[in-house]
Amino acid sequence: MKLGIARERREGERRVAATPETVKQLAGLGLEVLVESRAGVSAGHADDEYRQAGAHIVDDLDPALLDILAHVRPLELPTATALKRGAVTVGLASPSSELTTVRVLAEGGVTSFALELVPRISRAQSMDALSSQALVAGYRCVLEAAIRLPRFFPLYMTAAGTVPPARVLVLGVGVAGLQAIGTAKRLGARVSANDIRPSSAEEVTSMGGTFIKLDLETAEAAGGYARELTADRGALQRQLLAPHVADADVLITTAAVPGRRAPLLVTREMVQGMRPGSVVVDLAAESGGNVEGSVPGRDIHVPTADGKGTVTVVGLKDAPSAMPTDASRLYAKNVANLLALMTRDGTVDPDFDDDVIAGACLTHDGVVRHPPTAEALAALTGENAPGAASTDGPPGDTDTASDTDHELADELANGPEKASENEGVV
Repeated sequence: MKLGIARERREGERRVAATPETVKQLAGLGLEVLVESRAGVSAGHADDEYRQAGAHIVDDLDPALLDILAHVRPLELPTATALKRGAVTVGLASPSSELTTVRVLAEGGVTSFALELVPRISRAQSMDALSSQALVAGYRCVLEAAIRLPRFFPLYMTAAGTVPPARVLVLGVGVAGLQAIGTAKRLGARVSANDIRPSSAEEVTSMGGTFIKLDLETAEAAGGYARELTADRGALQRQLLAPHVADADVLITTAAVPGRRAPLLVTREMVQGMRPGSVVVDLAAESGGNVEGSVPGRDIHVPTADGKGTVTVVGLKDAPSAMPTDASRLYAKNVANLLALMTRDGTVDPDFDDDVIAGACLTHDGVVRHPPTAEALAALTGENAPGAASTDGPPGDTDTASDTDHELADELANGPEKASENEGVV
C-alpha cells in the first residue's frame, strides 16, 4: 500500500507528518512510503535523509494514487476531493471548522482518522497528538514571555546588588500548563499556579510550583477533567485571582473547559493592574482566549492603571510550528504508532472493535462516525449528515469516546473560529 507524506502548504505550518525515523518504522510495516520533495525541510530533514530511510521522493504527491495519506493540518478541499474511495487518512482534522471537508471525505468513501479523537487512555498515550503538541506549546509560551520580559527570570546575587527572581503565574494546569511551570522553574523563576480542579495541586507541587487555592466550589468532571463554572462563580474566580495576577511579572494562561470556548479568566482591568513591563501569554487565544482582548498572533500593549507604562498581552498562535523539529519528532511518532496499530502484513486494515481505532475514526464507508461532528453537519445543512453514526453505536461515540471527544466538542462550540490543534487540553 502506498503511504503519502505531503508537504504542508498552510501558511505558517512548518511541521511534517513523518521523520526519517518514522519512515523506517512505516517501511518496516510493509508500506511503500512516498514523501513529497522538501516536505521535511522546515523541520530539519532533507530529502536525502528520507531516501536513506527507505522512502521514495516525489516532486508532487498525487492524492489519487495513494492508499494512505498522513498529514499535519486539516486536509484542504482539493486534496480531500482527489482521494480515491477506500483511502485512509491520518492527521489533525479540526472537524468543527472543516465541516465541508468532512462531508467530502464521507461522501467519497474515505476512512479518515482525526488525532484529536484518539482516546486518552494509557494504551493510546503514544498516539496522543494533542498532548505531545501541548507539551511543545507549554514550553514555547515561557520562552515567548522570557524574550519580552524586560528583566531576568532567575535570582542573581552580584557585587552590584541582588536581582530578585521573576514571579510567574500559570492558570490552567494541564499538559501545557505543567510544562510551562517546569520550564519557568528551570529558568529560575518563582512559579505559582491555579486550576479549578483541586487534584491539580499535587501536580503543581511536583513540578516545583506553589498551588494557589481559591475559595471556589470543586469544578472537576468525570475523569479528572474540568467543567465550566457558572457565571457568578466565574466572576468570583476572577475577583479572587486579581491580586495574584497583579503580583505577577509573567502571566501564562492555558485553561480550557471541554465542550465550551476557552473560559475568560483575566479581564482587561486585571491586566491593567499589573506592573509596567509585565507580560501576559494567552495560549488559549485561538479558542476564544482566557485573557480579555488577546488576539491570536499579535502582541497587544495595554496601558497600566497608573499610567506609567504598558503590559504586553501575547496571543500565542500555532506554537508547535515555531519549534518544528521536535514538534514533528513527536507528532510523527503519534501518526506512525496509530498506523502500526492498524497495519498487518503490509496492509492497513482498521479493526473497529479496537476502542482506540474506533474512537479516533471520523469517517468510514460513507458514515460520519463522530456524533458531535455529524450533528454539526446536520445543523449546518439542515439535513442529516452523510450516513451519520448513531450515538448508540460502537466505541467512539459520545458515551465511550473519552475526553478527546469533549475537546472536539470544545471546537464545535467555537464554530468557525475554532481552537487550534493544540487547544482543548485542560
